[in-house]
Amino acid sequence: MARSSFRFKVDPFLLSLVAVVVLASILPARGAGARVVEVIADLAIALLFFLHGAKLSREAIMQGIGNWRLHLQVLAATFAIFPAFGLGLQAATAQWLDPLLVSGLLFLTLLPSTVQSSIAFTAISRGNVAAAVCSASLSNLIGIFLTPLLAGLLIHSRGGGQGFDWHGVRSIVEQLLLPFLAGHLLRPLIGSFVDRHKKLLTPVDRGSILLVVYSAFSAAVVQGLWQKLGLGDLGLLLMLSAVLLGAILAATTLMARWSGLTREDGIVLLFCGSKKSLASGVPMAGALFAPAQVGMVLLPVMIFHQLQLFVCAWLAARYAREAEADPASA
Repeated sequence: MARSSFRFKVDPFLLSLVAVVVLASILPARGAGARVVEVIADLAIALLFFLHGAKLSREAIMQGIGNWRLHLQVLAATFAIFPAFGLGLQAATAQWLDPLLVSGLLFLTLLPSTVQSSIAFTAISRGNVAAAVCSASLSNLIGIFLTPLLAGLLIHSRGGGQGFDWHGVRSIVEQLLLPFLAGHLLRPLIGSFVDRHKKLLTPVDRGSILLVVYSAFSAAVVQGLWQKLGLGDLGLLLMLSAVLLGAILAATTLMARWSGLTREDGIVLLFCGSKKSLASGVPMAGALFAPAQVGMVLLPVMIFHQLQLFVCAWLAARYAREAEADPASA
């Protein structure tokens, strides 16, 4: 009898993500150690964008900046479709879920897109990195103003909060845009080297994501994640997060098909339009909710953040394999 040639393959990057989460749960970064991890992650991300800036041609960057049709779709997914799903979850769960967790689920849907991981996943997938840089950064900048406004309209906040996080604007400029611009300005000197060694980007892409996962999950564990939730509550939040993530991934995929986006731009819409930023959510929650409420409100954000990283890592690896199998699509 002939033996089946089918072999189930587990992506090593997903195993690395699992290992990092387990490590953060057992040995989370604390105090000065957490700051060291954060600095290392920042440096890795800066290196990532420096290399992408050196890799991209001026024509590709101008195309990314001018792709307003794509950027508007990303913003619509982030600040219109996502909140609509959040309102639906609020109506469906208000009678049997803790009110603070319900507020946290809705608050989650109002946040801007992530920047670092969205662009890194786009790069791994062979998507339009220039457009992803523009879309993710624009989403984050607009979210500084729009997220507090939407939260004030849709959630009962304590009022009087500052709402706007100007430090977030500076962080985006310093950590992402400046290294990207520096790399691009140095492209005449180092561009040919980067083009000859494109595989250098893969460990930087994936390494930066692993560092961000460890840093974010460590913070959640230190804040008492496992003490605040029972297994039943955790399972319920995970299920609702999975429903929410599945809905927005389906919506962005359909948007890309219906609007006729290219494969590269469709990847940007998928990753930038389906992600939510924990880094922006933490300070915004502190400004919009009473201190005693912030922990519970952030729990759905933290759970969704980890889930989106796992799912999007799997999707990015799949897109990368497809691109390798069909070089014409890369």
